[in-house]
Amino acid sequence: MPNLDLGSVVHVSASSKRRNRTILRIVCMTAFLSGSLFAQQKAADAPPSASVDNEPPDPAFVQVPEDPHLPRVLIMGDSISMGYTWEVRKRLAGKANVQHPDVNCGPSEFGVEHVSQWIGEGKHWDVVYFNFGLHDLKYLNDKGDYVTPDKGKQVASVALYQENLKKVVVVLRSTGAKLIFATTTPVPSGATGRVPGDEVRYNAAAAAVMREMSVEIDDLWSLVDPSLITLQQPHNVHFTAEGYSVLGAEAASRIEHDLPNAGQP
Repeated sequence: MPNLDLGSVVHVSASSKRRNRTILRIVCMTAFLSGSLFAQQKAADAPPSASVDNEPPDPAFVQVPEDPHLPRVLIMGDSISMGYTWEVRKRLAGKANVQHPDVNCGPSEFGVEHVSQWIGEGKHWDVVYFNFGLHDLKYLNDKGDYVTPDKGKQVASVALYQENLKKVVVVLRSTGAKLIFATTTPVPSGATGRVPGDEVRYNAAAAAVMREMSVEIDDLWSLVDPSLITLQQPHNVHFTAEGYSVLGAEAASRIEHDLPNAGQP
């Protein structure tokens, strides 16, 4: 039987354990870093998370650099306004600085809560183009899911909607801006959580408020309603690229008309 050097055996065993632990640490670290990098890449590739409306993420959230020599325009509204903001920016390039809050402005109650934040403390705006409606007339259950009328209730009654609009207008007037209210666009059949025709009632209620408070109205509903087959997505309140272009062109035209020194050479 050969003689064994027990000291060498113990040394080799300890060395082997240290080597194995080192290898295990390297493997774990590699796996962690690979997973982390993969997650970062997926996050970079993925669009921003959509809302319960499945609305497309929109670059309207980007606060573009401003030319201090140009008038300032604020577009305030939900995902429909987000969809046409870039068209407005394109058409008013060199004529106005056009911004949109970096959030979907949602229902009118959310507007009441955040309008002061969106206009900014002491900020001057020359034109504010705004809308609330689609998120007021939608039906939600107690869990916040979009449902049919028999399984939930509307976010805001017509009366509450009017009350909220009045509060928003009061705050917007503090900016000294010319105000333009855009009517809520059509609700098509099959749109989740909404009933076609409700927007007509809410638009009538909004129009009464705007007339009472001497706010200009841009009737986007009437603009697109005759051509919804090509301008709006099927069974969806959102629009096609052509639809957003049409809406943006109209909004830009009305805004440009109200810019300071509009029409002067």
